[in-house]
Amino acid sequence: MSTPTPTPATTKRRGGAAPLLWLLVLVAFGAAGWFGWRWWQQDRAHARNTELQSIQRLAALEARTTALRDDQRAQGRRLQQGDATNRVLRDELLGLGQRAALIEDSVSKLADPEHNGTQALRLDELEIVLGLAQQRLRLAGDLGGARHAYALAATLLEGIHDPAYLSLRQTLTQERSAIDALPDDPRAVAAGRLDAFAASLPALPTSTPAAVDPQAPWWRRAFSRLIEVRPANSSVAVEPGDRAAALAALQLEITLAQAAVERRDRDGYRRALTRADGWVTRLWPESPALRERRAELRALRELKLDITLPTLGTTLTQLRAMRASK
Repeated sequence: MSTPTPTPATTKRRGGAAPLLWLLVLVAFGAAGWFGWRWWQQDRAHARNTELQSIQRLAALEARTTALRDDQRAQGRRLQQGDATNRVLRDELLGLGQRAALIEDSVSKLADPEHNGTQALRLDELEIVLGLAQQRLRLAGDLGGARHAYALAATLLEGIHDPAYLSLRQTLTQERSAIDALPDDPRAVAAGRLDAFAASLPALPTSTPAAVDPQAPWWRRAFSRLIEVRPANSSVAVEPGDRAAALAALQLEITLAQAAVERRDRDGYRRALTRADGWVTRLWPESPALRERRAELRALRELKLDITLPTLGTTLTQLRAMRASK
């Protein structure tokens, strides 16, 4: 069986349908592109609207935050003002309480004027006596006067029967015990030993006797008692003028040391005795007696001139604190 050959009419129909089909495809693609472009435009517009709304919400949120901060600052200022007002009111209340306490104290004193007046007078006298005792001991070094003043203070304190002053009585007893246990005034001890040292200096030998050899000839042994031989380079002053000047200088240094003792100037006292030691070696030759005097001079330099008492004035300080607190 043979295949039929297409006729020209059939071929023509097929050739006319292909462009239409392509046209439909292009229209479909064009419609799809247009709809896609419209969707993209709407999506962009929606995104811009969403972003604009977010910016507006953020701006509104910042505005609310700023308003809240302003309110917080205003509230803080109001709290500070309230605190200041409360402090003023508290101070005024404390002032009223203090004035009420003073009024109450005055009323209590008026209620028993004889007892309170006598006690206040005794306390004033006790404070004056304790101050005088402290000054006598610290400034004048009068240990006996200070002990007498503290005994008088103890007598005055015994006349005060207020139980609040029991601790003060105990403090006074301890301070009196410490003062009674003190040795003699170091200034008086130093002055006495310095005077004794100055009085012992003239007894020092002015020359060292030369030892005589028993095997020497008779004429040398005989003339050794008449002739004194000294080294030419000796530092000891021999000439009368030199010795007089050295003695004057030594006396001056001892006087300066005595003045330093009176002032309780330990540095000046030690410097004066150091210079005096130099003049002693200038005036007298080396001998056992001189070494003993120089050792005494070194011991004098180490003496203390001040009265050391850590508890001095504790009773007066406690009394003033108790009177200030009432």
